[in-house]
Amino acid sequence: MAMSRIPMNRAAAALTVATFAPAAHAAGMPQLQFDNPLLLGQVVWGAIIFAVFYVVLSRSALPAVARVLAHRRGRIEGDLEIARRAKQDADAAVEDLRRARHDAAVEAQANVSKVVAEARAAAEAQTHEMNARLEAQIAEAETRIEASRTQALGTLREAASDTARALVDRLLGHQAEGQDVGQAVAANAARHGL
Repeated sequence: MAMSRIPMNRAAAALTVATFAPAAHAAGMPQLQFDNPLLLGQVVWGAIIFAVFYVVLSRSALPAVARVLAHRRGRIEGDLEIARRAKQDADAAVEDLRRARHDAAVEAQANVSKVVAEARAAAEAQTHEMNARLEAQIAEAETRIEASRTQALGTLREAASDTARALVDRLLGHQAEGQDVGQAVAANAARHGL
């Protein structure tokens, strides 16, 4: 839409100039008096003044402008180079940080695994030591129990022999042989696993 307006605006301006040219000529506008003999001189002097003005500007002001533009271009390129180097340094720092985080995570995992393995080994060693101590205590307790049982069975046989003798004495009315009663009690105890 903007493209179509520009040619229309130019066409409208040209049409306006063409329409009002005779009126402007009649009003005394010298720019539009093409039959004026001074017009050619004015154009030539205008061209000469333009050329002199161009030469003066190209020798004095334009080099200064060119220097400013070159200085700006150099400064911008320098700043861009500094920015590129800073970006490369930042990228390298980010990569170093990522690598350091990865290495730290691997090291931490290795340390955790090592501590867990050491704890397991210590717990296993402590369990084996405790089991050995408990087995020794159990064996000692079994030995004491067996000794107490043997002693109790020995005492029980004596008590059983004494009781059997006393019963035989009461029932039969005479005293039985101590050896016969002891053998009978021992045989009966052996039969019952005592």
